[in-house]
Amino acid sequence: MRISVIGCGYVGLVTGACLAEAGHEVVCTDINTERIAQLNAGGVPIYEEHLGEILASARKSGKISYTANIGDAIRSGDAIFICVGTPPKDSGEADLSAIDHVARQIAAEAQSSKLVVEKSTVPARTGLELSRALKAYSRGDARKFRVASNPEFLREGTAVYDFFHPDRIVVGVEDVSTAEELREIYRPILERKFHCPVHQGACPPAAKAEFLVTTINSAELIKHASNSFLALKISYANVIADLCERIGADVEEVTHAMGLDPRIGTQFLKAGLGFGGFCFPKDVQAFIHLSATVGVDFEILKATERVNKQRIERFLEKIHKALWVVKGKRIAVLGLAFKANTDDIRFAPALDVVKKLLDEGAVLHASDPEAIAGTRKLFPQIEYHDDPYETLRNADAALVCTEWDIFKKMDWDRAGKLMARKLVIDGRNLYSPKHMRELGFEYYSFGRE
Repeated sequence: MRISVIGCGYVGLVTGACLAEAGHEVVCTDINTERIAQLNAGGVPIYEEHLGEILASARKSGKISYTANIGDAIRSGDAIFICVGTPPKDSGEADLSAIDHVARQIAAEAQSSKLVVEKSTVPARTGLELSRALKAYSRGDARKFRVASNPEFLREGTAVYDFFHPDRIVVGVEDVSTAEELREIYRPILERKFHCPVHQGACPPAAKAEFLVTTINSAELIKHASNSFLALKISYANVIADLCERIGADVEEVTHAMGLDPRIGTQFLKAGLGFGGFCFPKDVQAFIHLSATVGVDFEILKATERVNKQRIERFLEKIHKALWVVKGKRIAVLGLAFKANTDDIRFAPALDVVKKLLDEGAVLHASDPEAIAGTRKLFPQIEYHDDPYETLRNADAALVCTEWDIFKKMDWDRAGKLMARKLVIDGRNLYSPKHMRELGFEYYSFGRE
């Protein structure tokens, strides 16, 4: 099929690249003309594992192209995937102005019937408003457009893998024919008939993804409900960590045993600095706001959000307890991205920590495999190092803020000899407290003695 993707961010670019790799003809567009120019020149504007390989392969096969002219992109596609941002307003409500703007452009530029697919994360009922907007701006010719919701469940850092190996594909539609058109788009993924860049060839056998057909409202709700529940699990684990510290238990022993119950599972029961990124924080806020507008008080999600915000305060308490005075101290920050295997620093807990410490007069040195360029624009006063050991040189303390493998595999015996003081405050519980203390470190983490 001919597919147009509007928005070349973390969701749109992965979606476009993977659909092209699956055999469709894809045209991508974005209001950021510099990004389009970079893509046309063969560049990769964001870091995502395997994305560069996919883009290169699709470019070589001629299956993907880029244009800054949104009208050209709209006219070229039989299906249009909307992948624009829906950032939170001050109230927590999702800002849908970009979706409304795209609806106007689609209505104005389309010259034939189109399947318009919401890929952006949006609150329930957005599809109904999108349909209404398309009808209004196309002068009432509603026959030109069919609207569907197809929420993404991609994890940053493993988004390409997740696209090719989904556990479920959810499509919210108004009629059977639209569902079948979407099934056809995803047929190569469902039948696993494509060259898999993750496995360098045919994908190995795996559990077949379930293709779920729902109403549009249900599909939109599924996305927010899923992300909010995962956020809740993280905050739950963090409250358990606080309790463990008070009574002398080990949070990892507790959560490991909990997770062995198949009704609970081990994923997202990890105590630490809490969740960040663009999805969980805004989706929790949007879900709370949506619930309030229909008279449902989602108190449990308010607690989830409150607990997550408190993690920065708890981490800073540990820093102050260990260092006493922060002003003038040289502090090494290991990790800037909100999670490993991405360069995304949006709502990254590390940046909240960095800002607080800079305000107190700390001298910061930082390292991250992918997020230095983005962070430098926000905090030029920090000294950045590609080599984490250089970051630690003469440091009074090391703060572990992102769970990159390079930090997990650090040689702390070597690192300790470079530091002015052997002090590690671990916001991701990466190391064994016993081992670190055997190496002579003062070591602090969450929920462990």
